[in-house]
Amino acid sequence: MGTAAVEHRPSRLRADASRNRERIVAAARDALVESGPDTPLDEIARRAGVGNATLYRNFADRRELFRTVTLSVLDQAARRGEASMAEEPDAFTALERFAHESAAARIGAQCTLLCMFDPREDAELNTARERLTGVVATLLDRARAAGQLRDDVGPGDLLVALAQLTRPLPGTGCPSIDHYASRHLQVFLDGLRAPARSTLPGTAATLEGLRRES
Repeated sequence: MGTAAVEHRPSRLRADASRNRERIVAAARDALVESGPDTPLDEIARRAGVGNATLYRNFADRRELFRTVTLSVLDQAARRGEASMAEEPDAFTALERFAHESAAARIGAQCTLLCMFDPREDAELNTARERLTGVVATLLDRARAAGQLRDDVGPGDLLVALAQLTRPLPGTGCPSIDHYASRHLQVFLDGLRAPARSTLPGTAATLEGLRRES
């Protein structure tokens, strides 16, 4: 066997292993949205199209897997927000794009995940969380400064809505959830536009408030 063939095989194996890991993380994220954190790991492996041995080769236990999913959800959401602001000249369009892309990526998993970990005890998780919350706050600040966003909503309001709208109804698989989430999210976003047509009860959900409750 030539040297080139020997070098090619490890590279291919690493690529296969990386794809398996990505499939496991994606499957775990979807399972969390649909069934919650008690989903059996063998069900996650089945969804990912890998064997149980492959799952445990990548993740020692449930906590390690879900921590990786948490980091993935936070990182991808922050990237979407940053890209929206960089590529959309209109502030509210950037906000809408971030919201719809996050809903399509089923960010509802984040709500469950935030209750499983305390970012204050994990520097990497805390950094990822602060990055996302900063991006969301900036998206809203830009839209508000442009006179496009009502004054009585906060970043927490948007994150709670995204989490709720991307979770299926209890007791249903709801295979059309993505379709309905997109429709209902647009209704919600239209309600964020200025001028406000109603007075909201209570106060705006803040990121600090959500942190205390999680």
